[in-house]
Amino acid sequence: MTLIQCKALTREYRKGEAIIRPLDELDLDVPRGDFLALMGPSGSGKTTLLNLIAGIDSPTRGTLTIDGINLASLSRNKLAAWRSAHVGYVFQLYNLVPVLTAYENVELPLLLHALTRKQRHERIMSALERVGIADRSDHYQRQLSGGQEQRVAIARAIVTDPAILVADEPTGDLDKPSAHAVMTLLQGLNRDLDKTIIMVTHDPNTTDYATRTLHLDKGRLVREGADMRVQEATI
Repeated sequence: MTLIQCKALTREYRKGEAIIRPLDELDLDVPRGDFLALMGPSGSGKTTLLNLIAGIDSPTRGTLTIDGINLASLSRNKLAAWRSAHVGYVFQLYNLVPVLTAYENVELPLLLHALTRKQRHERIMSALERVGIADRSDHYQRQLSGGQEQRVAIARAIVTDPAILVADEPTGDLDKPSAHAVMTLLQGLNRDLDKTIIMVTHDPNTTDYATRTLHLDKGRLVREGADMRVQEATI
């Protein structure tokens, strides 16, 4: 069943007299439970697509429908509420708040939800245990390794139990063993919890953990340098 559907999705903006178009009439279907890796050169539109799916940015033209909802039809407040409930974002550089502990960083998304302190605590510890870092819950960012920081960031992304995880170069700042551990974790979230994951990566080794890989160039899907229709790429 299709969870995410992009139809002629276009994002453009002006830079001086020039029009920059990171995404150019992109068609893409992402089935529920997919683990999709997106590859392509810098500036090919990968992060732009993630930000649109996450409801952080809005398309210039075209439609983006997620679980039957056209995101363009939502007001700013409704879009923020939708994003908080349905999407978790994993960043390359973690985006942790240095003055907060691991526990407090994971707690941040839950502060937007009507939960008791006990309910928040149960969710936080469950997320930290899921990523294997519950014993570091009282540690600050400076006390964590890069791999541990990314685990905290993943716990923060899943603590609201979103259906979708978007990950922008989640291993880009990690050594090989830490990268393997993070990718194994993401693969487990996809397999065991049926999370739909869309991951941007430059590392071909990480695509082995995904169920499929698509390539973007100049805002369009391509394969081996040739234009490719998504129907041909969808498994």
